[in-house]
Amino acid sequence: MPMSAEEIERTIKAALPDAKIEIHDLAGDGDHYAATVTSSAFAGLPRVRQHKLVYDAFGGRMGTELHALALKTQTP
Repeated sequence: MPMSAEEIERTIKAALPDAKIEIHDLAGDGDHYAATVTSSAFAGLPRVRQHKLVYDAFGGRMGTELHALALKTQTP
């Protein structure tokens, strides 16, 4: 079963409580999302590490429950 946008937001917030998150369903199928995540936790980190923080929040669900998530990360 695909992950909803609300569940994606809850999952990211659990790992990055200060995050501001915008999520868009790219294909209208509940399987391909884009997210912009703004968090102070990203300060001083290279983009790859920022993305890893977000992807790590999903554990083994990335690629199964959540098929695709295009990320844009930034600091406030």
